Amino acid sequence: MEKIKGTNLGNWLVLEKWMEPGLFEDIGVEDETWLVRKVDPKALAERMKKHRDTYVTEEDFAYIAKQGANMVRIPVPYFIFGDRPPFIGCVEYLDKAFQWAEKYHLQVMIDLHTCPGSQNGYDNGGLTGVCKWCKNPDEVEFELTVLERLAQRYGKHPALYGIEVLNEPISWLVYITAPSTGKAEDKEEAKGSGHVPMPFLKQFYRDAYRRLRAILPKEKTIVFHDGFRLGAWKDFFVQEGMENVVLDTHIYVFAMENFMPIHQPWVYQIYINSQRKAVEKAAKYTPVIVGEWCISNKYALAGKTEAEKASRFTDLARRQLEAWSSSAGFLYWNYQLRRDLNIHMDEEWKDSWDLRRCWKENWMPAFDKL
Repeated sequence: MEKIKGTNLGNWLVLEKWMEPGLFEDIGVEDETWLVRKVDPKALAERMKKHRDTYVTEEDFAYIAKQGANMVRIPVPYFIFGDRPPFIGCVEYLDKAFQWAEKYHLQVMIDLHTCPGSQNGYDNGGLTGVCKWCKNPDEVEFELTVLERLAQRYGKHPALYGIEVLNEPISWLVYITAPSTGKAEDKEEAKGSGHVPMPFLKQFYRDAYRRLRAILPKEKTIVFHDGFRLGAWKDFFVQEGMENVVLDTHIYVFAMENFMPIHQPWVYQIYINSQRKAVEKAAKYTPVIVGEWCISNKYALAGKTEAEKASRFTDLARRQLEAWSSSAGFLYWNYQLRRDLNIHMDEEWKDSWDLRRCWKENWMPAFDKL
């Protein structure tokens, strides 16, 4: 396939409060699990249906294709098939996504984004401050069966690019520095939480590959997240005899700002160059994609005028696009945050996370111009 140029459809089937705070309004919780636990089932069903019906539509697929993208990465929850009450399934929306993708000549990467008990303790893992999934063999097995069912349902669909086995299983270093660690709503529930060890992750990836490859046609790709350990994989997938696999890494320049307080273009360039080299090194063994990235940064937001801010966003977009071009492709996080582009975000820093706004403001070139 040609180089991937795409975007994520996050916050559609897997909710993240920071992206759409209105969904959590007046509930007083920080993640989807607690939203489900706190809201009356009938009210929850109405809330979720309205969101899923309107947040991503066929119109969006047409627009994404018009901008020159060739792929969408769709995060899905472990309860997608509706077999984990009180969570409400959503497989019918993924069915629609495949219909729309085929119509507008887009490929779909299904991304299994959450686990029961969470694989990272983030809100995007469904349960803030809790990370215990890998310690529960029954839930590990359940996750594998979800992957199998996804493969059985979509494996032969012409729009399927592949399936990503698991989003962001967390490393030790990231776990101990993550702002969500220790922030669980229920401290008892969080007891025993910790990172996802590399030996466990390697075995889970072996099992997932074996079970997916038994179902998927050989031309469909199996995608593995690096677990925030891009340099640790080396020739693992080659040695295991895995065919048609891709390694996914997520690179956010804003994360670097927590450790490098000098916000100047050269600081960002040093970081971007280091990440590019890491990608190129890993790609000597296995193709690598930058499956999540964005142009959000404090340097641009510090611009004194709107023109200066725009110039800085545009510059950082260019620098990253040049760097990630050395990979097998990239997918922006996220396609959108707030649906209505005419309504300002609740916080200015969120604007640059929204690809539709980046295109509207000309901070980001259309992908067909790359």
